[in-house]
Amino acid sequence: MTTPQTKPALLVAGHGTRDDAGAEAFRAFVEELGRRNPELPVAGGFIELSPPPLGEAVTSLVERGVKRFAAVPLMLVSAGHAKGDIPAALTREKERHPGISYTYGRPLGPHPSLLAVLERRVDEVIGDLDRSEVTVLLVGRGSTDPDANSEVYKAARLFWEGRGYAGVETAFVSLAAPDVPAGLDRCEKLGARRIVVLPYFLFTGILPDRVREQTEQWAAAHPGLDVRSADVIGAAEELHALVMERYEEAVKGDLRMNCDSCVYRIALPGFEDKVGLPQQPHFHPDDDGHHHHHHGSHAHAHH
Repeated sequence: MTTPQTKPALLVAGHGTRDDAGAEAFRAFVEELGRRNPELPVAGGFIELSPPPLGEAVTSLVERGVKRFAAVPLMLVSAGHAKGDIPAALTREKERHPGISYTYGRPLGPHPSLLAVLERRVDEVIGDLDRSEVTVLLVGRGSTDPDANSEVYKAARLFWEGRGYAGVETAFVSLAAPDVPAGLDRCEKLGARRIVVLPYFLFTGILPDRVREQTEQWAAAHPGLDVRSADVIGAAEELHALVMERYEEAVKGDLRMNCDSCVYRIALPGFEDKVGLPQQPHFHPDDDGHHHHHHGSHAHAHH
């Protein structure tokens, strides 16, 4: 028996990873959100790569009597998944479950509370070192969306402000330059002798592991420098609070999407052809319980 719904449910949308530990960290985080908010139906799913798919998470809410929900993308920057794939997936779910309605929240962004967690992650590895001797290399995921990449630079600049580090540089682990070795080269050329590589990621996964591996390889080739790796943000108290803040924003309709430098609205150099382009998000058959193939065609195998 279902009880009448008073407040919209919370749907947490994740990117997905081939790393089992990273996917499990997301699922555990969603479960903990539900425990902390017993009055609220909470579910979470992924756009790709990991179970459960987002569609399955929506179905689980519908089966619990949910008619309205707010979807919060558990992502640090607003790239293709947050701008296109998740809205497309939610539109499909609305067609699949007539009568449901939803509001869509915004990504987490370089929120001050997450910057405080990043600061802790650096403190954990520098110990008694004076911050003025430490240069931080903030490493983001990397995207083909220049707006998304610029958000990582914004996070790095905000992280530099007022914290007393020698400097904060920026790099990416995929799809965008500079890559991790180039970012470390830049730190060295700027005179850094002590460097902390700080992954701008929520949870563990293939890409944060790659950041650490590339850092270790570079450090081994530069034995005169003190190079250390910090941990990902993780399921910190601040992350729980921020997701609920984004949920409340979505419920109240207080959404402030970043459109000022959106490649689909503004002609940015080299991306002029994207202005006004209809959003054609990549269709993720996993959402429908299909098997996912990335070589030209999608094989459909219904449950």
